[in-house]
Amino acid sequence: MSTSERSRSKGRPPQPGDIGRRVAHRREQVGLTREQVASRAGVAATYLEHLETRPADVGVETVTALAGPLGTSVRYLLEGGLDLPPGQGTPSLRPVVEELQPWECWARMEPGGVGRVALSTSGGPQVLPVNYRILDGTVLYRTTTRSVAATAVGKQVAFEVDRLDEALGTGWSVLVTGPARQVTEADAVTWFGKHADPRPWVGDGRDTWVRISPEKVTGRVIRSAGTTASDDAP
Repeated sequence: MSTSERSRSKGRPPQPGDIGRRVAHRREQVGLTREQVASRAGVAATYLEHLETRPADVGVETVTALAGPLGTSVRYLLEGGLDLPPGQGTPSLRPVVEELQPWECWARMEPGGVGRVALSTSGGPQVLPVNYRILDGTVLYRTTTRSVAATAVGKQVAFEVDRLDEALGTGWSVLVTGPARQVTEADAVTWFGKHADPRPWVGDGRDTWVRISPEKVTGRVIRSAGTTASDDAP
């Protein structure tokens, strides 16, 4: 199901695509109306409104035309500073920080993806990115037997997932703490291996499965005033 389809199923209007968010954010930064930007870029104002408010496929020619009036680069509109550390965007004009309820934290983690495991090692504390999935109320990731991530087994660890919207200056972060254990049940390992999920970005050969059983789940969201926390949910 696409993002727009999920939005309609939840009774919310479709969310704009990444380029649309960056265009709208940059336009507000430079203090231009849609009509002004559209006129200078040679596009229809109705098209610019659609781009800023709904998912849309945008050609490089259109992005190039918009970059000039917005005083930014084509690369920024297309990639949003992909090769820069996160958090380089401009903060929201009216930020609101709220605590997330546990069920809201789980809803944000549920799709899986990339998170970070924080643990103590003989060389000091380390934070490691891992591909993860949620299974039966626990966090599951794959690694190799001799990896640092595998030394989490038998320890209290922290697991963090976040999402930042560089264009809008909003985002959320969820923190899970609890013991990490290796999944050794033969049936479970067979099932996991058959589904190969989560599939590590760094390749196969990672057959050690680690499960984090949460003892505490907390989270926060930074949103713009006038929106709700659910507007920023995946």
